[in-house]
Amino acid sequence: MSLDKRTLTEFLTELQGELSRKISVVTVGGTAMTLLDLKPSTIDVDFTIPSKHYDEFRRALKAVPHGFEVHCWPNGMVFNVQLPDDYLKKSVVVRSRMKKIVLRALSPLDIVVTKIARLDERDFQDIQACVTKYGLTKPQILARARTVEYVGREENYEINLTNAISRLFDRRPSNRTRHSLGDNNA
Repeated sequence: MSLDKRTLTEFLTELQGELSRKISVVTVGGTAMTLLDLKPSTIDVDFTIPSKHYDEFRRALKAVPHGFEVHCWPNGMVFNVQLPDDYLKKSVVVRSRMKKIVLRALSPLDIVVTKIARLDERDFQDIQACVTKYGLTKPQILARARTVEYVGREENYEINLTNAISRLFDRRPSNRTRHSLGDNNA
């Protein structure tokens, strides 16, 4: 099932009816990209929820039948990447007309550094869309990547980061195959 912007906001509008208080919800991945008009739809719904709102959101989510896959992680965790505490401040308010949900999308830079973790071809296309629309630069991506924690084998994240940076920014063939996260010249 493909979920467009309208379907996503309708789902959240219904979900807010089950909330007992106002909460912040941060969309991530393809969900954030759909709400930021970077892609027309997503195949599932992904959120990271501030810890103080996480249990309330999960409770409401269980109460609303939705028929599609929903993933949510607490407090800046996105798939297997832990974003720094400033992820919420850097996120973008998407829809402010909701009464009980402050709907936000992960910042395009944070979308990029979280998608690097898996980096399949669809992820790379999503990264390219963020870089192109928002003018993200190699130094910005490298700097933000240094601030995340990867849950798993760190070397895998570094290899994916090197691959993504090379494909995005290195226009000429290069003998260099790896950049270190700590390499300030990259």
